[in-house]
Amino acid sequence: MLEVRHLRSLIAIADTGKLATAAERVHLTQSALSHQVRAVEAHYATPLFERTRQGLRFTPAGDRLLALARTVLNDVSAAERDLQRMKGETTGELRIALECHTCFDWLMPVMHAFRQRWPEVELDLVAGFHADPLALLKEGRADLVIGSRPKSQRAWSVRPLFRFEILSVLANDHPLRHKRFLTARDMADQTLITYPVPEQRIDLIREVLKPAGVEPTRRTAELTVAIVQLVASRRGIAALPNWGLQSYLEHDYVKAVPIGPKGLWSELHAICPKALASRPYMQDMADIIGQECARLPGIEWLA
Repeated sequence: MLEVRHLRSLIAIADTGKLATAAERVHLTQSALSHQVRAVEAHYATPLFERTRQGLRFTPAGDRLLALARTVLNDVSAAERDLQRMKGETTGELRIALECHTCFDWLMPVMHAFRQRWPEVELDLVAGFHADPLALLKEGRADLVIGSRPKSQRAWSVRPLFRFEILSVLANDHPLRHKRFLTARDMADQTLITYPVPEQRIDLIREVLKPAGVEPTRRTAELTVAIVQLVASRRGIAALPNWGLQSYLEHDYVKAVPIGPKGLWSELHAICPKALASRPYMQDMADIIGQECARLPGIEWLA
């Protein structure tokens, strides 16, 4: 018997391409998700996936059930929102502050999807660079922060989103471009181009350079495209999320090299006051982020 939980699992597998990552997204162990898949395949006596080097690929039967899953779950979500409207729980305001400035690269489709689902909710962005985004929540000037996990979660509802690798960005002819990875020593005599935020908010400085005693020369720019342009013009190097660099790398504007032998990784979380966490549109915003960001390259979902 096909159930809604099976449909959610199919969408998670399609979005991530890997059973392990999909299992995290639907809050199952990989073994439990595999059992789910085998049960559906046994029920219909046909395989749903083929394993390839690029990940799982849906068979025609899997594609048909995936199409059903998207249709049914969209209808289920719409019905649930209508029920909330009947209860009068869909009006309000959602003001979003971003700690990760490259999040602007994917925020537009997220906000568009949210407006379609929740037209009664006033959606706004808290503009500018903020040294302490959580202070905006404390002061009532924002309702949701997209950023790193707070040290103390007592006052907040924190929903994990995903983790991603931060890559060093170099000019196409930079002497370090052929290295397998860069170290703090490699960057000691480089100009680091960053967003205009405090040093403790920059992963590369906080996690790699400071512990190694490296004090970089900094130059700042507010826009990602400006940072990439400065790098391409040999004004320095930068460190940006892998998914935020994709289009620049595809056009061969710059080169990207991992940082450290295991890479430099960061996480994004959706953070809001606990008093707001139960609002249906607040919960749905995190779901929309997950759905839209499943297309980003090189991310790993957080359970």
